[in-house]
Amino acid sequence: MTTATPRSVDAPERDGLTELTHIKEQVLHGPDPAATEQQHAKGKLTARERIDLLLDPGSFHEVEPLRRHRATGFGLEHKRPYTDGVITGWGTVHGRTVFVYAHDFRIFGGALGEAHAAKIHKIMDMALSAGAPLVSLNDGAGARIQEGVTALAGYGGIFERNTRASGVIPQISVMLGPCAGGAAYSPALTDFVFMVRGTSQMFVTGPDVVQAVTGERITHDRLGGGDVHGGTSGVAHFVHDDEAGCLEDVRHLLSLLPANNRELPPRTPCDDPKDRSGEALLDVVPTDPGRSYDIRAVIEEIADHGEYVEVHAGWARNVVCALARLGGETVGVVANQPAVLAGVLDVHASEKAARFVQFCDAFNIPLVTLVDVPGFLPGVDQEHGGIIRHGAKLLYAYCNATVPRVSVVLRKAYGGAYIVMDSRSIGADLALAWPGNEIAVMGAEGAANVIFRREIQSAEDPEAVREQKIKEYRAQLMHPYYAAERGLVDDVIDPRRTREILVDALAMLREKHAELPSRKHGNPPQ
Repeated sequence: MTTATPRSVDAPERDGLTELTHIKEQVLHGPDPAATEQQHAKGKLTARERIDLLLDPGSFHEVEPLRRHRATGFGLEHKRPYTDGVITGWGTVHGRTVFVYAHDFRIFGGALGEAHAAKIHKIMDMALSAGAPLVSLNDGAGARIQEGVTALAGYGGIFERNTRASGVIPQISVMLGPCAGGAAYSPALTDFVFMVRGTSQMFVTGPDVVQAVTGERITHDRLGGGDVHGGTSGVAHFVHDDEAGCLEDVRHLLSLLPANNRELPPRTPCDDPKDRSGEALLDVVPTDPGRSYDIRAVIEEIADHGEYVEVHAGWARNVVCALARLGGETVGVVANQPAVLAGVLDVHASEKAARFVQFCDAFNIPLVTLVDVPGFLPGVDQEHGGIIRHGAKLLYAYCNATVPRVSVVLRKAYGGAYIVMDSRSIGADLALAWPGNEIAVMGAEGAANVIFRREIQSAEDPEAVREQKIKEYRAQLMHPYYAAERGLVDDVIDPRRTREILVDALAMLREKHAELPSRKHGNPPQ
């Protein structure tokens, strides 16, 4: 038996390896150690440190680390660092492939130029081709002014790819620094936006421009900080206090989502019994329809181990949207929140819930709707703000959804808001109700005042007659079994068995297949 003689490495090849090692060290450490210190002094991590926190250890594969710009003028030809200010590649999160790009603020302030944009375009195309989620770690100063209009064209390519990937792969934007001007539109096109308080801001025009045009003085944080976008504008879905906690929650969110729209969400083994006691539900929801409570306590009782991820927790708080697991399966939960504005639907709540429903439908996530809604919020501001148009968004989203849909009326379900909250009449696969439900056109008090107005006004004791008519209306049209007797509710269930019934219902619906009419796309209300 003969053995092969090891091939010797000649001097030129050894020199080549030495040069490659030197270049790769430059790539990893960046062109200027002082820039790293400045990044840390601001309380921010470097792009590579962020990628290390996001991805499983040792799983990152970088793409085009040796890319350099070819621009000239304004001294650019003398400054050509490797990566050109953005790190791109793929790795794994909980063992599943995820693509990522991260702006490196140490290089050109993370500003986007032609080569920089080309790298992002390439990794976005790879993510779409591979059918895997895309995460962008944003920390950049906008377009690279020295490169002129070619930088702006680079943004156009990103926006086009964001749109093409919408509803095909999950797209997550993590804001870890400034994001101004046209750059802010890419995160707005993605499915979820994470922000970090104190270090990340988003705005189309900065404080200086605002002051020049309006005379108003405002800080970067007050104009476009995390709390502003998390609680006022609704641009940010999640707001965190630090980068490490933010990126850990991105990992957790990815664990709940499918890789693309052709897959079901990942299933996990569930050791939380589906038939565990739900005795607490009898105390959580008051029987008095006028008393408030926190709907999140209901979600905790029915979700596996009481765990869920609330989306847009600080914005439009009168509706709760959350991702949870039931029997190990990912579900989207939409629920009225009686603790805020009595759980009414208004402009923002309708918009928030509609987009969440659309996301769940796009990625094969079943929907569970918990209903306790007294109606749409009345008022001139709401009408002039387009409550008809925004309410129709939620209606359209539910009617268009083909994923398994189960709704549960916990207490009140009045008027058009009842219909909109995934009632049986707009296509819910199963409509359930608790024994204390009040499903009606409106509350008994309002209905009695309308129907028996003349009789009440002409009575010797109007108040006594009003109370009598309220009782009559409630007994005839608002008793808990009225809707069930007419087939508008599939069953009235024991609240304590809600979790068990939902798990079984979703298991039955797992293979649901529904076809929409052939069309290019619908025209949802805007």
